[in-house]
Amino acid sequence: MLVATSFVIAFVFASFLEYWLHRLMHLWSWFGQSFTSHYTHHAGNKALGVLWEFRNYCGAVPIILPTFFISQSVGIAAVLGALTYAAFASYAHQIQHDSPTKCFWMKMPVHYIHHKHNQWHHNFGIAVDWWDYIFGTYKLVEWPTEEELNQPEISLLQLKWW
Repeated sequence: MLVATSFVIAFVFASFLEYWLHRLMHLWSWFGQSFTSHYTHHAGNKALGVLWEFRNYCGAVPIILPTFFISQSVGIAAVLGALTYAAFASYAHQIQHDSPTKCFWMKMPVHYIHHKHNQWHHNFGIAVDWWDYIFGTYKLVEWPTEEELNQPEISLLQLKWW
């Protein structure tokens, strides 16, 4: 039970960390400038590909390494939880750039909306939107619009993987 709980807590913690790092990049210009690729990303509105994005979402891994002091199995579960979130976030980020209508697990693809409407104060989530709800940064807009409904469908093989 402790192992499964460690996995889930690490997954949720990684999503929390991703939300706050993204939000801080918008709140404090000096913080966002330290992540120059973030401003390049907003300017070009492009994602790097799932495999390249993965490295951007592994930030929770070093923070949860002390879980190995509890036990090896708890530490492994926590690292796997954080890495699972990193994989999910990198996929979610890419799919919202390539084909946002495929982001079926959220009411609206918040990262896509964040870019489309130039929302520097709203919708900071990448793979999940629950932190935007909790911290009051969720901003509902019309979704999907005619523009999204007319986008060509892509298959998983057409997604930019690297």
